[in-house]
Amino acid sequence: MSSVPQHIAIIMDGNGRWAKQRGLPRALGHRAGTENIRRIVQECKAQGVTYLTLYAFSTENWNRPGPEVQALMTILGEFIDRETRDLHREGVRIRHLGNVAGLSPQLQQKVRYALDLTQHNTALTLAVAFNYGGRADVVQAVRQLVAEGVPAEAITEEQISDHLYTRGMPDPDLIVRTAGEFRLSNFLIWQAAYAEYYSSPVFWPDFGAEELRQAIAAYGQRERRYGALPEGARS
Repeated sequence: MSSVPQHIAIIMDGNGRWAKQRGLPRALGHRAGTENIRRIVQECKAQGVTYLTLYAFSTENWNRPGPEVQALMTILGEFIDRETRDLHREGVRIRHLGNVAGLSPQLQQKVRYALDLTQHNTALTLAVAFNYGGRADVVQAVRQLVAEGVPAEAITEEQISDHLYTRGMPDPDLIVRTAGEFRLSNFLIWQAAYAEYYSSPVFWPDFGAEELRQAIAAYGQRERRYGALPEGARS
């Protein structure tokens, strides 16, 4: 196994607690978390990671207080405005995972702009899961297959994978969750079937290059068996 994962997926947790520790509004924690994305992208490129997926806003996050949801929408739009051209110059391809229908027309336009501008870049793929839910991802994939006329008995795992939001991307090798939590929280539940997991106690706004290197080092110590026995243990 390579000591560096090809695809890292991160559940960016702890923004609100980071803000609370400092006596700040939760929105400022989310803003600090967004500003952290750039240094993680840079470290992934330096380490040779080619796919980075960030869990930014789940389908369940709509249940949060209205002002916080609106702040998250505003922050995403600001991130696209501020970072897209620089990411493009650095060869980063941006992908969106999730349903854009729930976003405002203005935000949908910004998302499409970022996707179109960076679609041919190859240095790193940055996938942002926004208005994303793992179960909804599987449901929409099956519905697409049914709409295409595929008989139920003919549906395969490969076909479902090819209809998920992550189609064309490898499954994550390593899933990192910050702030000491150990839940997937409906994130890439199909794609994560054989991913390695790493939990960091550090809140996301403070999760920097050194913390990412620690996660990659821990991954390098794992042996991925995919349900099989290790070499030499078959008897």
